[in-house]
Amino acid sequence: MNVKKMANTMLKEKVNAFQQVLYQCAKAKPKRKFHALYDKIYRPDTLKTAWLSVKENQGSAGVDRLTIDYIENQIGENNFLNELYLKLKHQKYKSQSVRRVYIPKENGDMRPLGIPTVEDRVVQQATKLVIEPIFEADFKDCSYGFRPMRNQHQAVEKIRQEAKKSYWVVDIDLKQYFDTINHQKLMKLVGMRISDKRIINLIKGWLKAGVMENNQYHETILGSPQGGLCLA
Repeated sequence: MNVKKMANTMLKEKVNAFQQVLYQCAKAKPKRKFHALYDKIYRPDTLKTAWLSVKENQGSAGVDRLTIDYIENQIGENNFLNELYLKLKHQKYKSQSVRRVYIPKENGDMRPLGIPTVEDRVVQQATKLVIEPIFEADFKDCSYGFRPMRNQHQAVEKIRQEAKKSYWVVDIDLKQYFDTINHQKLMKLVGMRISDKRIINLIKGWLKAGVMENNQYHETILGSPQGGLCLA
């Protein structure tokens, strides 16, 4: 392992240790509200870990047309992260609208996909790193969707095992769930655990950022674009 990879590994381990602390605190006090988290988002280790995750996932550019390659080769990784650190610290960061594209579904329909800018994806990922352990502590063991270290294959295997003991397996699909999420209800649920208004405002900003489609801006009053890291 070279020096750079070793440094990144140590960085991730440091963030993981912090996440474990948050998880244990949330698990120990199910009704606790966390009110001082915003500064944890722009911590250099959190931002760098978020950037590494976004870079690993790649993905297209958002409405600003800035790709990961351009940021790396033209702006510079450190310059990008330092500027983002200052934006967040001085509360000057503002989310941009989401670029909407469509991808085909198996049934022939088209699924709308929202592509945030790389900067927004990094901040979303950093926010996810901080708040996910808190909400993770509230999930039941039978839940598999959108949880770390869990996937649909594990869920199917669990169903297969449980089906041996029961007569019924119920399969339910919520039609256009992400497209119809009620912002007010969602934020009320978030507020049950997070009372830091700065984080609340970040999430609201992503929900209300709107979408760009065919060079036209569309306001978002319902739903969350599939493609964002924190909201999908």
